Amino acid sequence: MSPTVAVILALAVGTYAFRLVGPVLHGRVELSARVQELLSAGAVVLLVALLATGALTEGGGFAGWARPAGVLVGGVLAWRRAPFVVVVLAAAGATAALRLAGVA
Repeated sequence: MSPTVAVILALAVGTYAFRLVGPVLHGRVELSARVQELLSAGAVVLLVALLATGALTEGGGFAGWARPAGVLVGGVLAWRRAPFVVVVLAAAGATAALRLAGVA
């Protein structure tokens, strides 16, 4: 067995085990209110970090101003509860328009 296949199998087993732990331990483990708050805050922080790296970087450097502006347009529309298709199309359109205007 090649090392690549072994790593893929190990990750598959680990993923399955990780998903199985939730239903198995449900109701057996009690988390305090403070731990639940910290887990919720941690999820928000991870999502914001993912958004920031995706919106601001490309190839290890700054992506330019057009992409963050498009993300901002999409974020405002999502905050205003616009339909998902409108959010995606407006964000892509804003980015494309800025790039067409020469804003890198």
